[in-house]
Amino acid sequence: MESLKEALKGVSVTRFAGDSERLMSEVLRDPLVQKLRERYPDMGESVLRANLNRLYQMSKEYRNCKACPGLEQCPNDMQGHSTVITCSEVNGRWQITDHKSPCAKWTAYEHQQQIRRRITGFFVDETIFGETYDEMEMDNLDEDRSLAVHELLAYVAVTKEQGLQKHGLYLVGSFGTGKTYMAGYLLQKLAKKGFTGVMVYMPDFVEDVKALMLEPQKLKETITLMKEADLLVFDDIGAENLSPWVRDHVVGAILNYRMNRKPTFYTSNHDLDALEKHFSFTHKEGEEMHKGQRLMDRVRPFVQVVHVRGRNQRG
Repeated sequence: MESLKEALKGVSVTRFAGDSERLMSEVLRDPLVQKLRERYPDMGESVLRANLNRLYQMSKEYRNCKACPGLEQCPNDMQGHSTVITCSEVNGRWQITDHKSPCAKWTAYEHQQQIRRRITGFFVDETIFGETYDEMEMDNLDEDRSLAVHELLAYVAVTKEQGLQKHGLYLVGSFGTGKTYMAGYLLQKLAKKGFTGVMVYMPDFVEDVKALMLEPQKLKETITLMKEADLLVFDDIGAENLSPWVRDHVVGAILNYRMNRKPTFYTSNHDLDALEKHFSFTHKEGEEMHKGQRLMDRVRPFVQVVHVRGRNQRG
């Protein structure tokens, strides 16, 4: 941001006095400064002249804001902020102070960032958390999934009104029907109400967890985050290559902690019966039906199944 002093840089010595006086006069005649003089008629011109740099900056940044080029191209000293002047009389002497005030664009940006910070993604396309979701478009895009969208909207509305529910949603459907998009919508809308959320893309997460066996502290922190988040989404569950250890000591431990405490959400191409078969088989141990049933006891009673029908939107 160019200060009054910088505005006078490069002016020759012979011109300095004249240009300096001209700039000072322009600042004092500025409509914003005139309003200050009207509001505080007892404040003498000497006080204004002693604070010309503050007044100049206030005026210049105000004009920048009037012709706002957008937050990313903000030319002011502090992005998304402008200089505001405060006048006060202390022990018979007038003082002028300045501070930075955020604009509406910055406030909206910060609000969005606060929402985003409440959501953690593991191996998911995090752009879905920054989407500007349009409920009408989500509903009208494919009439075959309209019922699923309405069930999702109803769940979000109930949570906003009543608080965190103990059951989550199990979004099941074919490839590309918008299950992950809908889960992202749910996390974003409820993050605006202050809830924290985690979304995990299961195929990549499971492979990463296997590697984290050599970093027990990091593994513990990851599992704790997933246990304690208000909202947890297992995205594309059933597509991962499970090992007995990941199934029983990671996924099982997380679900065991969350049941009857906090809701867990799932997106999957498998219905619940097929998911149980998936959990029952690992390449290392083969088929272990009781292990699959045990894990499903922590899933099946705590979800409302939502069938997401429709065409493949990825095409």
